[in-house]
Amino acid sequence: MRALFKKLFVLTLLVAVLAAVAGALAWRHFKAFSTAPLLVPEGATLVVSRGDSFVQVLAKLRAVGISEGHDLEWKLLAMQMEAMPRLQVGEYALQDTLSPRELLEKLVRGDVIRYRFTLVEGWSMRDLRAALARAEVLEDDVSMQTDEALMASLGRKGTPAEGRFLPETYTFVRGDSASHVLEQAADAMDRALAEAWSARAADVPLRSPEELLTLASIVEKETGQASERPEIAGVFARRLKVGMRLQTDPTVIYGLGAAFDGNLRRRDLQTDTPFNTYTRFGLPPTPIAMPGRAALSAAANPLDGETFYFVARGDGHHVFSKTYAEHQKAVRRYQLGQR
Repeated sequence: MRALFKKLFVLTLLVAVLAAVAGALAWRHFKAFSTAPLLVPEGATLVVSRGDSFVQVLAKLRAVGISEGHDLEWKLLAMQMEAMPRLQVGEYALQDTLSPRELLEKLVRGDVIRYRFTLVEGWSMRDLRAALARAEVLEDDVSMQTDEALMASLGRKGTPAEGRFLPETYTFVRGDSASHVLEQAADAMDRALAEAWSARAADVPLRSPEELLTLASIVEKETGQASERPEIAGVFARRLKVGMRLQTDPTVIYGLGAAFDGNLRRRDLQTDTPFNTYTRFGLPPTPIAMPGRAALSAAANPLDGETFYFVARGDGHHVFSKTYAEHQKAVRRYQLGQR
C-alpha cells in the first residue's frame, strides 16, 4: 500500500511539474506574442465602427492581413488589459512596429488617423464647395444644401456664406461631416473678425465687423503680397472717406459669377451689378472671398498715406499713385506696354 501511495505521489508531482512547465512555456509564448512586432501590410488601416464587438474588430484585423497569434491569445490579451469594452470608434493606421499590446493600447487611447483640410485664402464659396466635394473621407452633408440653408444649419441664419470661413488648416477623422469642418472654420472666423474689429484704427471708415470682412475680402483678392495689403487697404479706406468709387476688378469679376471667362472687358466694367464697384459707390453687399488673418488686420488698420490708385506691375506687385495722372502713366507703362 505504501508503495502505491509513493507511486501516486510521484505521478502527481510529475503532473504538477509538467503542468508548471507547460504553463511557463505557455506564458512565455503568450508574452512573446503580445510584445513581438506585427507583420502589417503597407498602408493597412483598421476601422472600428460604432457597435463593433471585440470579435468583429479581430475579424477586421485578420481581413487586413494580420495573421499573428491565435484568436484565443488576442482575447486573453484584451481581457488582461481590460480593453474589450474600451475600444474607441475610428480609423487607425497599422504600423509594422506595433506589437499586439501596443495596438490594443492604441485602440483604447483612440489614437485615430487625423486628416487635414485646408481652406485657402481668397477662395470663394464656389471654390470651397468644390474642395469639399473632392475630400472623399468627409461625409457629404452640404452639397445638396443652398448657402442659405447651410448657414442656417450652422446656427447663422440670415448671414451670407461668402467670406464667413477662416482660411486655415482643420483636422478631422473618418466619419466626420463636411459641416463639422465648416463649423470649425466659421467659429474661427467669428473669433478672428472680432479680434480684428476690436483692434481697428480709430479713423477706419467702416461701420461694422461685416463691412470690415467685406473690405478684407477685397484686399485679399487684390494682392498675394503680404507687404502690400496694408497699403491697398489704405487706398480703399481713403476712397471710402472721400466718397470715391472703389473701382476694384475682383468685385466685378465676382458679380459676373460663372459668366466670367477669364477676360475682363470694358463692357463688364460698365454693366451694373450689386458688386460692380465701378458703377456703385461704397462696399459691395457681401464679401467676395474668404480673407485670411493678414487681410483682416490690414483692413482694420489701413496704412496712412496719400495714394488713391494702384496698378499691377505684372510680377505680383503693384505701383501706387497719388494722382490720376500718375496712375495713367503707370497704366501705360505696366499694362498697355505689356499688351
